[in-house]
Amino acid sequence: MSSAINLSAQNRGIGNTQVDETALYAMTKQMSQFFSRFNNEEDQFGKKLFPSNPAWREQEKRSELLPLLFDKENPRTTGSLRDFFIEDLTDSDSSFLRFTGGRWYAEVSTTFQHQGREVQIILILMIEKENLGSKWVLTNVYYPAFSKLFPAGEMAEREKHFLHPMSHELDFMNIYKAFQQPEVIEYYASKDFQPDYLSLFFYEVKKGNLKFKSVDKLKFHIFQIDNWYFEVSWFNRSGNNTGWLISNLMYVTENEKEKLLMFYQP
Repeated sequence: MSSAINLSAQNRGIGNTQVDETALYAMTKQMSQFFSRFNNEEDQFGKKLFPSNPAWREQEKRSELLPLLFDKENPRTTGSLRDFFIEDLTDSDSSFLRFTGGRWYAEVSTTFQHQGREVQIILILMIEKENLGSKWVLTNVYYPAFSKLFPAGEMAEREKHFLHPMSHELDFMNIYKAFQQPEVIEYYASKDFQPDYLSLFFYEVKKGNLKFKSVDKLKFHIFQIDNWYFEVSWFNRSGNNTGWLISNLMYVTENEKEKLLMFYQP
């Protein structure tokens, strides 16, 4: 007897559609499989569909299978917002994910050893095309110790630290002021200056101050769908709702999205 027959059917309403969760009984084991199922480029038995197949990217079937790619135990991914998202997706022929299409990122939570103690560092990576293939590349890191090096500071405090516009007439002899308080030396930079945490990370690794220990957790951030952002996380649990699933969903305008993207790819 097949495993599909052994699974108990769990019907639930998605708008006007009743979805049988046994229709997609296999765990979404890989992110490439998540992409295929999200686009309806794979049937419920895990068999790849091709453009010559009438079922490939067929929107009605897609609207039935998409709800099964959400974490059903999370109120943020089981309500009316999810239904609106699916309706929006299946109403457009440009709402399909592209593996090498940019605007999706891996967030890798890691443990490093820094100056004799274990620390948690978040690595951000994206797919980059190279020659005829592609590869994952680092685009940013988040480590609180780096952020503390560059506190925002009050505007009034920042305005105390400057070099007079006629400093060049003094051969910049007054530049010593910039080095009297190393903790705020960035106040002497251009107003457009933004700290480059990835370069700091590479420097600390090269100096041997940061030593890799382990990967602890992984999730993905996807910005490819117009006016939407969602996360995909791994769920290892019993039942049908397991594997790589949408764990967070937000309606975000394209202008708002550009601000969010600054964290992933400054």
